[in-house]
Amino acid sequence: MGAARRYRLLLLLLLAAAAAWGPWFSAALRSPQRRWPVPYRRFDYRPKTDPYCQARYTFCPTGSAIPVMKEEDVIEVYRLQAPVWEFKYGDLLGHLKIMHDAVGFKSSLTGKNYTMEWYELFQLGNCTFPHLRPGMDAPFWCNQGAACFYEGIDDAHWKENGTLVLVTTISGTMFNEMAKWVKYDNETGIYYETWTVQASPDKRSIVWFDSYECSKFILRTYQKLADLGAVFKKIQTNYTSIILFSGEPIYLGNETSIFGPLGNKTLAAAIRDFYYPFKPHRTVREFFVDLLKIIDRVILHHQFYLFYNLEYWFLPMKFPYLKIIYEEVPLPIGSKTSFGV
Repeated sequence: MGAARRYRLLLLLLLAAAAAWGPWFSAALRSPQRRWPVPYRRFDYRPKTDPYCQARYTFCPTGSAIPVMKEEDVIEVYRLQAPVWEFKYGDLLGHLKIMHDAVGFKSSLTGKNYTMEWYELFQLGNCTFPHLRPGMDAPFWCNQGAACFYEGIDDAHWKENGTLVLVTTISGTMFNEMAKWVKYDNETGIYYETWTVQASPDKRSIVWFDSYECSKFILRTYQKLADLGAVFKKIQTNYTSIILFSGEPIYLGNETSIFGPLGNKTLAAAIRDFYYPFKPHRTVREFFVDLLKIIDRVILHHQFYLFYNLEYWFLPMKFPYLKIIYEEVPLPIGSKTSFGV
């Protein structure tokens, strides 16, 4: 199972490399006028996970409830960043700027420190590609993500190949208000979205879909703290994005309208066929055979099926198809209020 998951990650990296070598194509498919980017959907509650979904690494194994801080406490806030899977592969993915983000807190009254992050319940591959289960027409997704809060900051993990730097100082009152927001954010934003989708590499390009992953949670947290009056230091902060490039997306429908009894069987088969090569691989030969199929579908035939907000979209792919970027997103600007330190 470990090898299968490694093949999925390698598949994603090789697809990015292949996309960089592809020729320039333009797509003519259009869809009715819509609001772009498509707003990320929030839900009333978090559903239970299906037992079929299994994680190689247990989600939030040392997690704890967010403590209530004393109002007069002064709490340091730290930016934390390290390569994805640094605990296993060291700086390997750091060379590709594939980074994971978190935020740290240190209480001046107790001396205790804490880490908070948001990530996949069942690893990145399961959040990016579905399972095609026997006897089930629709692809099966294990794509929930959630916040994890626990006592302690692993200095070595964040410092050795990444970042551990003070970004602001807040009061206990501000921390407690942030904790209430985290509870709401975590209960209503439940599905991990790997891909950012946009029209071109130009920074002013139309964004069709925005990702919803670890860095976006940290950015929302920083913004919440700024709204509460936190004043951030003037330091450069960069984040990883995995971007697909396409013409205007075409809405296809949800699971019921496509795969249900009255669904579109031709479209259902096309979506299943598209996702089949992304399955976990157990042999090197199987991996490279399916990689060629993916390159043929995505780069040569400019096709990608996106699952977003529990709905399917067709992306008419275009050059450079896929790119992993590590670019600056400035810390928010805030001013001191009654919550300030």
